[in-house]
Amino acid sequence: MSAFASLVGHLADLLQPLFHTSSAAAAIVLFTAFVRLLVHPLSRAAARGQKARAALQPKVAELRKRHAKDPKKLQQAVMALHAEEKVSPLSGCFPSLFQLPAFFLLYHLFSNPEIGGEANGLLTHRLFAAPLGDRWADALGGDGVFGAAGLVYVGLFALVAAVATFNYRRMKRVMAVNPVSVDASGGEAVPGLASATKFMPFMSFFTLFSVAVMPLAAALYMVTSTTWSAVERAVLYRWQLAPRAGAQSST
Repeated sequence: MSAFASLVGHLADLLQPLFHTSSAAAAIVLFTAFVRLLVHPLSRAAARGQKARAALQPKVAELRKRHAKDPKKLQQAVMALHAEEKVSPLSGCFPSLFQLPAFFLLYHLFSNPEIGGEANGLLTHRLFAAPLGDRWADALGGDGVFGAAGLVYVGLFALVAAVATFNYRRMKRVMAVNPVSVDASGGEAVPGLASATKFMPFMSFFTLFSVAVMPLAAALYMVTSTTWSAVERAVLYRWQLAPRAGAQSST
């Protein structure tokens, strides 16, 4: 933890001439971008896996008809098909899982008043008027929603809402064009998956809650990572909307 605190502190010092009092916040954004670059190969692999699973849907549909009265056999058959085609239903989870250590490290760094037996100097850094170790509740208890610190959170909430709306609309278009492509495990082969899929477009809005309750530094990581994911997925998964474009051109 001390080594990581020193790393963030040195990076903030390097960025200080450009960002002044918000240099530590800029360091967090840069650190998040670096983590996402490291995870990008996994994101590309997840996109390839999603495309491969979509290509298997005709075979999955045949299995669903064949084992319509036996959900257990259907699940086993779908898993066997994935194994035969060397397609992992869990590949889409790997990018998020590999980010967790970096996120928790940053979360604890800005949650502890002491690091290595000394006062945590990073807690004195700010994003504009909002301390990086504070939460939204602290801003509300200070100058209120539209105070100097509160406006920082208003800006973050607006950015997260915009990204979440973009993700929501994109996911709805994907599900409308190719609904089976978002079903990574073969529809009802996993009990309750159909119901859970309906809530997938709303998942991005949960980031609003995270920003409200986390230390600002961790919330900044979350906002940066979520924005990166929105752009990355729009580029890597653009093939999912190809059928729609083809349909429009044919009309």
